[in-house]
Amino acid sequence: MPDANAIPVIDLGPYLAGEPGALDRAAAELRHALIEIGFYTIVNHGVPSPLVHEVYRQVARFHARPLDEKLRIKLDQHNVGYLPMMGDTLRTSVVANVTKPNVSEAFFMARDLARDHPHVVSGRRFRSTNQWPEGLPGFREPLVVYCDALERLVQRLVRVYARALDLPATYFDGPFTDFQYKLRATHYPSQPKASDDEFGIAPHTDTSCCCAGPTTVSSQRRTARSIAPAASATRWRFSATPRSIGRLPPYRPASASAARLDTRRPITPTT
Repeated sequence: MPDANAIPVIDLGPYLAGEPGALDRAAAELRHALIEIGFYTIVNHGVPSPLVHEVYRQVARFHARPLDEKLRIKLDQHNVGYLPMMGDTLRTSVVANVTKPNVSEAFFMARDLARDHPHVVSGRRFRSTNQWPEGLPGFREPLVVYCDALERLVQRLVRVYARALDLPATYFDGPFTDFQYKLRATHYPSQPKASDDEFGIAPHTDTSCCCAGPTTVSSQRRTARSIAPAASATRWRFSATPRSIGRLPPYRPASASAARLDTRRPITPTT
């Protein structure tokens, strides 16, 4: 009998490996998680941990830059670029009366479209090129690779959602062929004396299909300081809770076998 107070952990390994019946087993677990709990964690997801670590490292490099340099790519009408500290106030919560801006700063990126992409040329909202910082070599590439890896994972994950709804596994494949997403790489500064009505990110309602946040052993133990992308490959919980990171090793591309070992560590999605 599943623990009613525990966030479920869904092992995607058998499904991703193509084991017979694994898709429907994962779908049954997902259905229980979203009906009874509202959150879940995924493990054996296939996103290499060294890549996740490198994204953390690059995000820390960006947020360590002087404010005037970050403001050169201030958040634009497409919601990509830099959001300054206390630059937004979320008022969509039904559980808190939010009156103060978020005590955090963030770098936003979306699908990395080329300048000659039809949507970019036509000026379609939220389908623009990204704003990348100048003078920060090595920043862009791992973030794009990371998002590509997450996109491939999502395209497999939506089949679990389809089966959880008793739909054909491929039901959502079309809408998720060239879908739009956002990576929010957020810095939550230390707040040792924060007031009750002050948040890194206030309680809010997300409007996307799903929102994922990283959890690790270190992040579960330390929450005062955090630099966290919106999605990670170590352990994923589908929630908007700020997560901490410690000092991370430099990225060294792993072999295929090493990458498979890395992915045994958990991810947690949130809806």
